[in-house]
Amino acid sequence: MTDPTARQMILPRPTVASVLRLLLSLAIALALLGWVLPRVTETTWGDMVGVLRTVPATALAACFVFTMAFLISYAITMRASLPGLTIPKALTVNTAGSAVSKLLPGGGAVGLAATFFICRSWGFSAGAVATSAIVTGVWNTLSRVALPILAIGFLALARPELPAVLRQAAWGAGVSGALILALFLGIIVSAHVADSVGRAVDRLGGWVFPRAHRAGRAQAAMSDARAQIIERVREAWHWLTLGMVGFFAAQLAIFLIALHVTGIQLAFTPSFAAFAIGRLLAGVGITPGGIGITEMGTAAALVALGADPALSAAAVVLVSIFTNLIELPLGVLAWGLWSLDPQKQTFQAERATHAEPTGRPV
Repeated sequence: MTDPTARQMILPRPTVASVLRLLLSLAIALALLGWVLPRVTETTWGDMVGVLRTVPATALAACFVFTMAFLISYAITMRASLPGLTIPKALTVNTAGSAVSKLLPGGGAVGLAATFFICRSWGFSAGAVATSAIVTGVWNTLSRVALPILAIGFLALARPELPAVLRQAAWGAGVSGALILALFLGIIVSAHVADSVGRAVDRLGGWVFPRAHRAGRAQAAMSDARAQIIERVREAWHWLTLGMVGFFAAQLAIFLIALHVTGIQLAFTPSFAAFAIGRLLAGVGITPGGIGITEMGTAAALVALGADPALSAAAVVLVSIFTNLIELPLGVLAWGLWSLDPQKQTFQAERATHAEPTGRPV
């Protein structure tokens, strides 16, 4: 008997509303990068490009190495959240999901659907994939909100006067982090909370994908995945955490290289604070991948901490190339590799002959 979820394993089709939302978010991102960023930092794109042309090839190579390092680090977190997933497959599904979340209507929701689609094609059960998505999402978000809190502590020790943007970010991160942690603990402790979260996700899915979403899918998956979430956190919390530490450490290295090669001279503590603000804003879903918002917030933090405005603009653009835009070609490559994966084709053949999926990768 064929698993009904496997039969429905189809990526959502774009709707007029979702396409319009994508176009609007792209327009916002382009306006922030093309018009607002140069004016806020009192520079022009010509000046920024001029600075970027002076970046030595060795620095670009180092940034690329650290890009691969943070992708591999996140693959470690994904592997820990989904037993049986290899590092190469984790890299494939992560970069493919990130690429479609930046390119297709629906943003992060489509990226999550693509992740589900690819992992199911390898034979993982729906519950296991749902568990992985929840656990990695929580670890990712908590890590992002922890960074500004850590940065504000460093700055408080180093200097009594803190820029308002950093104080506000720390308060916002603290409140949002507490809410996310409370929700996650609620899912673990209470089946009722898990069921309520599943219903909320179903309502969101019905709004984002009104034609493709199946009512009750998230609610059923959440209930089924609750025990697996508890088991994953208990058994793999250290690997989940280690992967996220490596992920943000590699991105911090790219950020520090960008500051150095563009001529910004800041001590480590304020540099880390500006980096923390940017990583927090990268999770904002108004634009694809937080593009535009992240650069604006990071540049504003750098200027507030004493960096030159024009150099700050060039630095954040360089960082964005390696922490955001580079995932687009890598994601296209990942989709190509997945389409040629013989294990994926084997699973599709099993579905065609009505074989029962094992819930494990073949």
